[in-house]
Amino acid sequence: MPQTQQDRESSVTKLAKISFSRIDAPKSGIAVLLAGEDLSLGSTATEIVAGVEGGLARSADIAGFDGKKGSSLDLIAPAGLGLDRLLVFGLGKADDISRDDWRALGGRVFAALKNAKADAATVVLESPLEGELSNEHIAEIAMGAKLRAYAFDAYKSKKQGDDPAQDLKLTLKVADPKGARKAWTAAEGIADGVILARDLVNEPANVLGPVEFAKKAEELGKLGVEVEVLGEKEMKKLKMAALLGVAQGSVRPPRLAVMRWNGGKKGTAPVALVGKGVVFDTGGISIKPAGGMEEMKGDMGGAAAVVGAMHAIAARKAKSNVVGVIGLVENMPDGNAQRPGDIVTAMSGTTIEILNTDAEGRLVLADALWYTQKKYKPAIMIDLATLTGAVLVALGNLNAGLFSNNDELADNLLAAGKASGEPVWRLPLSPGYDKIIDTPNADVKNTGGRWAGSITAAQFLQRFANDVPWAHLDIAGTAFGAPKDDICQSWASGYGVRLLNQLVADHYEG
Repeated sequence: MPQTQQDRESSVTKLAKISFSRIDAPKSGIAVLLAGEDLSLGSTATEIVAGVEGGLARSADIAGFDGKKGSSLDLIAPAGLGLDRLLVFGLGKADDISRDDWRALGGRVFAALKNAKADAATVVLESPLEGELSNEHIAEIAMGAKLRAYAFDAYKSKKQGDDPAQDLKLTLKVADPKGARKAWTAAEGIADGVILARDLVNEPANVLGPVEFAKKAEELGKLGVEVEVLGEKEMKKLKMAALLGVAQGSVRPPRLAVMRWNGGKKGTAPVALVGKGVVFDTGGISIKPAGGMEEMKGDMGGAAAVVGAMHAIAARKAKSNVVGVIGLVENMPDGNAQRPGDIVTAMSGTTIEILNTDAEGRLVLADALWYTQKKYKPAIMIDLATLTGAVLVALGNLNAGLFSNNDELADNLLAAGKASGEPVWRLPLSPGYDKIIDTPNADVKNTGGRWAGSITAAQFLQRFANDVPWAHLDIAGTAFGAPKDDICQSWASGYGVRLLNQLVADHYEG
């Protein structure tokens, strides 16, 4: 597992509310406008800036603002207007704006208002470019603001001299308030799923163990998700020795949480999402170096993404059947921990030689995948895991590694990644790689060593997917520690929630 430097932004501004109203020219407070390249403006924005003493062009020229994508202009108490502040954000050219850009715009707007310590602001969402902003684009802007507003500060004590927390109320002025509000209702459920995943990954391991994580999954019952939690006794009965072997060194008991959303036609095979949930990974007897080990509280990023995706899917009442399965364990060294050289028998009957107890996530997934495909007979099955440091070497923090036994599923995930702003990159699978994880002592060994580490891990998992169309997403580089951007200032990104939701929306809703 990769280990990186945790860095998070402290926050004194929270996004309290987003509301919608019809477009008009705000007369007071803080107003936000949009401009195209070369300072093109919509009619309402033109009306507002007409009152700026000396004109907008002079201020823009002095500040070097030209309306290009990512640029902004901040006028404090602009002469000639009754506004306290006027913020103008550049959109660039009409043919150069993507869905990601609308989301990033929302993040930049929130950041500017936070910097201004605003408690209220009006954003005039009138496009200066051809055509009106769609309700979907408006929802993306609102999502960007909400995701940028996230900060994990639950454990930070208030200190003398700290600024008081601000609750920001954001009013979006749009052409169709009712339609925009409807689009935001669905998008907000997705944003809340991302935030839930971030919270889970950010939570310290002394607070969030397997039992507590399972209880978080049970809270999805409020949205209509059916949740079942299997304990150690039930898993022993199912002969899940691969998963249980990882957990046996910890005093905290393992759990397998199953979440079912039945929004599609009765009898339709579900989409199955499976997550690795190692709530803390010391490496076991093959212990990790001390430096950076504290970040192994994030080794349950795959399970967090599955819980967040189930929240998003249920919150927007997706017309699909989806099952989420997460294997929850803690990997610790003690007198009862499994040893290098041990051989365990997975639920499938496959015998596995343990060469490295730090290659534990694939053992958890082996039983979770087998259980899922046998019990639920899914149409497709996707697992997510912070599985290998090798994927960081290959892809860095920008893409998750994608492996699949099915070209159609792989192509759909690639498209969903592009559409959702959570990209994936396909890496190879082939029988030749199986030779690297052959062993004379058992059916397979749990690591093939340094070379092609991400690929051999995926080859290992493929054995437990059977004939189900399956994909494995190695999110070790994207779930936490990725560079901060316009919509995420958190150590934990919530990666995978938007991707999975997009895939379901595009291909598996009736």
